[in-house]
Amino acid sequence: MEAAMDLMRRMPPGSAETALNALLTLLPGHSLDLLSQVDLPLQVCMDKENRKEYILCEYNRDADSYRSPWSNKYDPPLEDGVVPSEEMRNLEIEANDVFSVYRDQYYEGGISSVYIWEDEDNGGFIACFLIKKDGRGTRGYMQIGSWDAIHVIQVGPEEEGAAHYCLNSTVMLSLTTDNKHSGTFNLSGSIRRQMSMTLAVADGHLVNMGKMIEEMEGKLRNSLDQVYFGKTREMVCTLRPPPEVLNMRLPDS
Repeated sequence: MEAAMDLMRRMPPGSAETALNALLTLLPGHSLDLLSQVDLPLQVCMDKENRKEYILCEYNRDADSYRSPWSNKYDPPLEDGVVPSEEMRNLEIEANDVFSVYRDQYYEGGISSVYIWEDEDNGGFIACFLIKKDGRGTRGYMQIGSWDAIHVIQVGPEEEGAAHYCLNSTVMLSLTTDNKHSGTFNLSGSIRRQMSMTLAVADGHLVNMGKMIEEMEGKLRNSLDQVYFGKTREMVCTLRPPPEVLNMRLPDS
């Protein structure tokens, strides 16, 4: 199992589903662990009742059906599908409205979904915030790109006006260029980070979770810039120095 997870961490997001299916065939005894621990690129479906898109993941899945955060119904229909309590559902509705504003401000589009359910183990609840942004580049040389962000927050029970929050975040990035100046180039990868905080709940859980996600996404963007773009730039410039660098190396005639 450790070797399988190590392999999945090194797979590009575009090949993750194929690799996971192969591992499920090789390790059927670890199917539940693999499915719960491996993050795949997010898929999107349409809520036919509300005419709104929503994101599919393991957290809104029951059997072969997925629950929409807009209608709270499963597609395909599932009579005994698990749904959140009234309190959690009200928080889920508010979270989806707020997160849509956050997505538009930070991502200038895309799709977001929030799913919230009770945590029977510790008496609190768990919230999953998802963002998916696909499209063709309108800036620079990027032709096609995608950004999938998964934020799962475990919230403990309130004690003396405070609660403990544990955030696990994963970002999967993929972009492709096809330009006569830069050539064909593909860059993809994923990064995962964790954050834990104990915060006062005077302003509400949603405010605390939003602040943590905003801070975490800033850290993830900086890490991606340093690890993927920084290292790639360093390697490319070493193997194929820019013309101005080559000119500086030429001896004077």
